[in-house]
This record gives sequence, structure tokens and C-alpha cells, in this order.
Amino acid sequence: MSSPSYIIGIDTGGTYTDAVVIDSAKHLILASAKALTTKGDLSVGVIEAMAAAMAQVAGFSAAMVKMVSVSTTLATNAVVEGHGGAVGLVLVGFDARMEERSGLAKAFPGMPILRMAGGHDHTGAQVAKLDLDALRAWLAGPAQEVSAFAVAASFAVRNPAHELAIAEVITQTTDKPVTMSHDLASALDAPRRAQTAVLNARLVSRITDLVSAVEKAMQEHGFSCPLMLVKGDGSLALAEAIAKRPIETVLSGPAASLIGAQWLSGRDDFIMSDMGGTTTDVGLLIDGAPLVAEQGSEVGGWRTMVKAIDVKTIALGGDSEVKLEPDGAIGLGPERAVPISLLAARVPALVEMLEADLSENTGGSMLGKFLVLPFGAELGREVTSLTEVERSVFKQVTHHPLPYRKVAMGSAAMRAVSSLRRRGLIQYCSFTPSDAAHVLNLQDNWSRDAAVLAARLLVRFRDMKLGDDALIAALSRAVWEKAVDKSIRVVLDLAFGLPQHNALVDVVARGAGKLGHVNVSLTPKVPVVAVGGPVKIYYPELGKRLGCEVIFTPHCDVANAIGAAAGLVACHAVAQVEGDGSGVFRVTGQGPVITLASGAAALAKASELAEAAALALAKAQGTAKARVKLSVKKHYMPEARDDDGLLTAHVTAEARGLPA
Repeated sequence: MSSPSYIIGIDTGGTYTDAVVIDSAKHLILASAKALTTKGDLSVGVIEAMAAAMAQVAGFSAAMVKMVSVSTTLATNAVVEGHGGAVGLVLVGFDARMEERSGLAKAFPGMPILRMAGGHDHTGAQVAKLDLDALRAWLAGPAQEVSAFAVAASFAVRNPAHELAIAEVITQTTDKPVTMSHDLASALDAPRRAQTAVLNARLVSRITDLVSAVEKAMQEHGFSCPLMLVKGDGSLALAEAIAKRPIETVLSGPAASLIGAQWLSGRDDFIMSDMGGTTTDVGLLIDGAPLVAEQGSEVGGWRTMVKAIDVKTIALGGDSEVKLEPDGAIGLGPERAVPISLLAARVPALVEMLEADLSENTGGSMLGKFLVLPFGAELGREVTSLTEVERSVFKQVTHHPLPYRKVAMGSAAMRAVSSLRRRGLIQYCSFTPSDAAHVLNLQDNWSRDAAVLAARLLVRFRDMKLGDDALIAALSRAVWEKAVDKSIRVVLDLAFGLPQHNALVDVVARGAGKLGHVNVSLTPKVPVVAVGGPVKIYYPELGKRLGCEVIFTPHCDVANAIGAAAGLVACHAVAQVEGDGSGVFRVTGQGPVITLASGAAALAKASELAEAAALALAKAQGTAKARVKLSVKKHYMPEARDDDGLLTAHVTAEARGLPA
């Protein structure tokens, strides 16, 4: 008998790292396990989750594992929360208006930006020569402290020569990673390509760390098989190929969840809602196929140019920071916080620290909030490019909770804490929906005592008096209600196909059931498949208020990891044809511009180049045998009779295949 063929699926989220072992031949989940995500050293959590899952499989051996596949919300969370590495941006052929339209200088204050003459026109012809000496001077000056670079040139998708030349100089001079906009998108919109390139460059270190962590875990367990990552469109790619294009892993987690939800439920038509620690992602599967955002995914207010599933992501999760609005109403997120109950489960002394905060008469809203290093982080780590105040704050933070009120002694220190949080160097701990669920006995995996004390502190701050058990329960119930309300609204937005802000939605989301003398109900036509750790706390109520079927499958809490193990490799390449009416046709998008005298010949060449590029990408991303599908969109001149009357043509090649 042949030995079993196992796939290990891993999902690394903001709170938990999940692992599953799947028998690929039998289409069977053999084991699943969870471990806390250790952001200081991701390999610790990955090794722990993998070991716990493998221990459940009788007769398991490393030789049985044929592939390890990983989905992650790290990139999505980083974009939503505004985290990422410091980036230097080179804009070529941009004027001031184009730079302003990108919105990058405003979004990332202080980011070094070099605007250079150069770039190409729509035919791929050079507009101006590059001044590479100016680039070298900039690299030696304002851009010295960045960790990665992004390059965007006008019409680089027609001729990438200037982006390639700049990337070569940066690599030779700094040996730091460079993202070129033409590698990520085929659209002409240069400001949006610049946005996508910057977001990609900010994420490089996050995904590189993840790949290194999983490779370390694989070595620890003796695996010698391919490592794949899930992209935002649900397809797989070799980790080494995707590490330079981390923006493609934005929405990797929800894409894997959608695949996992279908795998687990056996349904072909449903709304998928994936609630994690930091975000809630909702997507739609119709006739067995996910809706794909051809114009690029939207995450955290950014519309990227990377193809991904059409998913709506909001900053709502079990770890969303609970905030009290000026009128006493509950606000959730968008920032993530380590739940007080979780931290107390790891550091029991936190309970005494919360009791000490209750005895304090000063501190107000800062009480019950703490700072710690990321789980697994190295003590005494040296970090460059910190301000004096940031360095002072960072040196005080250890793995033992540090009261926020003892650090935030002024506006400069508070800004330093925010900056260190954005860079992922420290963790902020406060009351979250997970803590409220502990108070209400809807969740019991961490410390309820700590959650109750933190809730008492919030009640005291809001009401200016020590809260009794009823007030504490009421506050926690209000947090739960807010999470249910936001969950219903995002599901309805997806079901309607556009955001809804009206009294009818308000009534349904609150569970009121009527407006005036009219009964109100809004029910999606398809069921909701709910996946993710916290969904069983909130989604039974969502089903009641929407009057719809909510499906909780076995293993729904590890759907991402299951989806990671069930994907295919899929790669796209694009080539364009442009006619000028004189019988000359230019083929662009895949290397140097090619000029031909026949529209049919130009189409054939564009198809050949796109197919070859898609197959090369598929091979580089982990499949030895792929099938290619070509699609062509043509636009003709008035009164054209054949392809010699082409105005433009857009040729897309898609190569799909099983991982090698």
C-alpha cells in the first residue's frame, strides 16, 4: 500500500495560529489545533499549532506530508490598522497633481518621496532621460532609514525600463527590497499603481517573517515539501515567489475562509462571514464560484490594484478595542487590543494590578490598560530609527504588563505609544468584546476574573461611581449588542450589493422588529456560513434578527487553515495591442514594445506573450503542469471590417494547476 498523502494547512491570524492535517486522497480532516500567534517570533506559535495537530494523527511521520500551505490575515490586518515598515517612494514622470492624487504623502507623513523626470508615453516611448545621480544622492540622504522601497513610473505597464533601472540602482546601493508597480498591476492609473506599490513595500517584512517562521517550523518537524501561500484570489503560490509580492496576500485569510467554508458546508450558494480577532470579512459564493474584484480589492480604505475575491472587510473582531464615546455609547475598534482576560491567563499577576487600578482615584480612562511586548518577542531588542521619546517608552516595555498610565505622561509619550503600536513593536491591552463575552459567560477560555475587573473600571469611568454586578453585566451586554449590530450591517451591505444606511436597516440590526406600526424584516436569499473563532458568540443572534439560516460547520473555527490546504495555483498575465489607424500595431505589457503591421499578427503575438508569461508565473509559483485560458477584449475603429481595424485589445492569460 502507498503511504498516506497529507497536507498541512496553517492560518496565522492576529490572535490565533490554526493548523489542520488533511488526508488529500480521502478528502478528510484528520486533526486541528490552535495556538496563540506569537508576533515577536511567529515560529513559536506555528510550531506549537503544528505539533498539537500532528500529535492527534496515529502513526504520523514527516514523510507523509506532501505540502504545507499557509493563509494569513497579517497583511490585511496591517493595512486596516495602518501598520507596516518604513518605505521610500520614487515617482517617475509624476507631476504634483498626480502625486497628490495618490494620497500617499498625506497617508504616511514623513515618508521620503523622490519625484524624478522620466517615464514613458502611451506608446512606450521614453519621455525624458533618468537622472540616476539624483537617485543615488537621495538614497544616501533622506532615504537612508527606510526598510524597503517602492517605484512607480508613468506608463510603466507599457514600458517598464525606468522602473527596472531604478530598482537595479536601489538594490546595488542599499540591498533592500524594491517593489515595482508594473509587477503588481497592468492598469495605466499611475497614482493607484503607486499606492499599491507602497502598500506592498510596507508589508514585505511581515510576510518575510511569516515565511521564515513556517520554514523554521517545517525544519523543526523534519518536513521536506513545498511551502505555499494563499493569495487574495484564493489561489496558491510558492512562498519564495510570493514573499516579494506580499500585497497579493491581502485578503488571503478571507479567501481561504471562503474555500474552507465551501469545503466544510458542501454548499455552492452562501454568504461567508469570517470573524477573527481583528477583522470581519464577508464574501459571496454563487454557483460554486466566489465573486472576484477585477478592479482590485478594497481594504482599510485603500483600493489596491491586485486581483482578489470581492470581500468586504471591517475592523470588527473579538479583540477590537472597546471605547466609550463622549455620550457614553460603545465604540469598537478599529484598533486591535490584547484582551485583558487573555493577558491575565498568561500573566496571573494582572488581576492584582487591576485591583490596584480600582483603588486609584486618578488615571481616568487610562486605568485598566497595559503595554507588553508582542508574545514571543526578544527582550532588549535594538530597534533603529526611533525618536528619543519612542526609545524611552520602548525600553520600559517588557513581557510583564506595564500600566499605560505610568507611560503616557504627556502628549509626546502618547504619540510614541501609538507609533510603536503601528510598527508592531509593542502590544496594547484593554477591554475587548472577548472580555465582555467572558463577563457574560459566553466565553470561558481565559480569565473571567480579570474581565470583570476591567469592566468594573470602565463602568466607574463612565458613571463616576463603582459599578455593581448589574451595571457590569449591562456594559458587557452593550458591547455584545454592538458587535451583533455591526455584524448584521456588514452582512446586509454584502447581500444588497452596496452600503445601506437607513431606518429599516437600523431597526433590523437592533432587533427591534418594527418601525412605527409596521413590522420590518430583511432576510438574505442565501444562508450565512459563519466561520472563525468568535462566531458562535454572536451569529446565533444574527440568524434570529435576520430570519435566515446560519450554518456552523464542524471545524468552522479553523476554516482558513482548511481552505489553505484546498487551493490551486492560478496566475494571470496581460498583454495589450494598440492600433493608431495607420496600419501600425504596438504590442505592450510583456517586455519591450513590439511593432507589427497586422492586427491579426499583433493579437497572435500578444496571446503568445501573455500565455508564456502566465505559464512561467505558474511554474515559478509551484505547479509543473498548468492549463491556460485566454480571454480577449477588443475595441474597433468605426466601420472596421476585421482585426486590422483594431483600436485596442486586452489579452489576459490565466494558468491554473495543482501544486507540484
